[in-house]
Amino acid sequence: MNEDKTQSPEDTAAADELKGVPEEMLDKQGENEELVRLREDLEVAKQDVLYAKAETQNVRRRLEKDIADTRAYAATGFARDILSVADNLARALTAIPADLRDDEKLKGLVAGIEATSREIDKVFASHGISRIAATGLPLDPNQHQAMLEVPSADAEPGTVVQELQAGYMIKDRLLRPAMVAVAKKPD
Repeated sequence: MNEDKTQSPEDTAAADELKGVPEEMLDKQGENEELVRLREDLEVAKQDVLYAKAETQNVRRRLEKDIADTRAYAATGFARDILSVADNLARALTAIPADLRDDEKLKGLVAGIEATSREIDKVFASHGISRIAATGLPLDPNQHQAMLEVPSADAEPGTVVQELQAGYMIKDRLLRPAMVAVAKKPD
């Protein structure tokens, strides 16, 4: 008998143990071991498929949310830029003295500025842009930016007493904080 000299002592010991076992049983034992190994591989593959499906669903949900956010807030940059136009229109309207509003020569101009201001408000509303309430409310650092404190006996300390510049939200996000004056205790 010619033995292969590359076998390890463990292989030789295992082969010696199997010498008396019929060939038929060895095949079945090998098949059973192979079947067990294949079943384990199948379970691992099933878990991998489940993880891959879950990851795919998570990626899909994130993409859908990103797309929805992009659609909802796509106009944010433009809206911030156009706020200065709305501010200037409001300043123009408040700067016109009452006696000039009644002047026949200026009535058309005043009506045009007022109509433009209403149109901007309508466009803002259609895109989910709303003005932040400020005057008379407690200071909310998430929506208001306190620019100065004003001594006041009439208002509770920390209450907004004057709006210096209007603040706006776009849907549920802050577009620009309202710049306000806040009441403090009189000296």
